[in-house]
Amino acid sequence: MHWARLIEALQAAEHNQVISNDPLLTSKDIRNMNLKLKKVGIGCVEAARGTLFHHYETDERGVLNKVNLIVATQHNAAPICLSVKKAAQGMVKGPKVKEGLLNRVEMAFRSYDPCLACATHALPGTFPLEINIRDKDRKVVQTLGRP
Repeated sequence: MHWARLIEALQAAEHNQVISNDPLLTSKDIRNMNLKLKKVGIGCVEAARGTLFHHYETDERGVLNKVNLIVATQHNAAPICLSVKKAAQGMVKGPKVKEGLLNRVEMAFRSYDPCLACATHALPGTFPLEINIRDKDRKVVQTLGRP
């Protein structure tokens, strides 16, 4: 996924250069439409993280009074959980935990680039992570983590 994002970022940068050299970008010949504001607007757009759904409602002045967003992290919640589970299961054999479990779980989580990744960062760039390993009765038998 990271290679695909890198290729997309390079393509976007190259395309931005083409757009910035277009004389129409700074032309005085523009179309200024007087649109009457609708009170409800709904949109859908494909973004780097996945599909984004937007639903807005405004008052008569165009001031937002309701916003409902369904973002890619919500769509990806189940696949994120499955990827983390698969990554963790491959690293735990009975009571033994293989070296690198935290890194493997973090890689599975971050490959989806969820919005909550930003909220889990701490300075100077560490990723606080805690994993509870449970037995068949769901009792915590071991906790791994890093600050």
